[in-house]
Amino acid sequence: MRTLILGAGSIGSRHVKNLLSLGVRDIAAYDSDRFARRRISDEYNIPTLDDYASALAWEPAAAIICSPSDLHLSQARNLLSTGSHLFIEKPLATVAQESFKILKAIEANGIDACVGYTNRFRRRFLAVKGKLQSGQIGKVTGVVTRAFMNRMVPIATVQRTNQRKNLTPMVVSGTHALDMSMWLMEGKTPVSVYACSNDLVLGKYGTKDSTFGIFTMEDGTIWSMSISWALPMNWPGAVYGLEIGIVGTKGVIDIEDTHRDLVLASEIPQGAGYDPEGFNLDQPRHVDFLTSYPPGDLYNDQLWGPMREETNAWFGRVYTGLETPHATAAEGHRNLILTMAMDLSADRGEIVELPIDIKDLG
Repeated sequence: MRTLILGAGSIGSRHVKNLLSLGVRDIAAYDSDRFARRRISDEYNIPTLDDYASALAWEPAAAIICSPSDLHLSQARNLLSTGSHLFIEKPLATVAQESFKILKAIEANGIDACVGYTNRFRRRFLAVKGKLQSGQIGKVTGVVTRAFMNRMVPIATVQRTNQRKNLTPMVVSGTHALDMSMWLMEGKTPVSVYACSNDLVLGKYGTKDSTFGIFTMEDGTIWSMSISWALPMNWPGAVYGLEIGIVGTKGVIDIEDTHRDLVLASEIPQGAGYDPEGFNLDQPRHVDFLTSYPPGDLYNDQLWGPMREETNAWFGRVYTGLETPHATAAEGHRNLILTMAMDLSADRGEIVELPIDIKDLG
């Protein structure tokens, strides 16, 4: 299947490596940065397209959009007009109204577009999902979610752009924990949220340190959703550490996904878990929680883990109509709105009622 990669940065490169390992050969990439095009072409021996018009004229059957989020709206619209199957890295957009426009365009064209939430393809979360669906802990009444992240990610992220208003811990990274929690609580609808944030460490970079919030659901379930992405650079978790506790009327499920069960300590400095072009790690990391890199791990120059599963399942979904755990465009949009509602509540210092008019989110 002819597959186009839009965005030739670190995420686009991972997708190319993954597709090649799965046996996909008809691949081309486009990026407005000619150096990025040359780098991905040289590394993986794939053709690159010199301009955006050429990318559309190549007539891909499927496209993976992993470009900067401010390009997602125009790229998705153009590709939808060609009938391409779409896989869009989260978020759909970082502006609520643009995300809504993408969703409506996808729905109008009848395309089953998916959004990249890789954690849904990890074995532990699939196991928990199955237990919840079969009612093993009764009715869920409360959820506690806590995400910890190394500050390498926000520093590397915000340094790449001056458009930092919505580059908050919830919108950029907390969305993964939020999506997982909402997926596990399938069918529950939030009706309000109250949140607080601070920026004592990362304020100088134009973002927040932490956001902690409480959602109330339509059926009375309460959910604590918290993230801090301000942990020091030498924190052993290279990227993400997550804990989720789910309390039901007949039982409880306690998920520790912090990766503290696999620790590497070495005199040899370990690199950054998230290492985009232009980011320099200014502190050595000698201890590492292995497997904390969400896409998976490299072995024999191949990516193994949830991103491989996610991509393979996507092709199965496209080719055969296979039912998969992928996040839909509607779920991706919902996630953005909920993360932004948390930020709005923190900014206002008051409870925000849900659903919210997206015009209130800027």
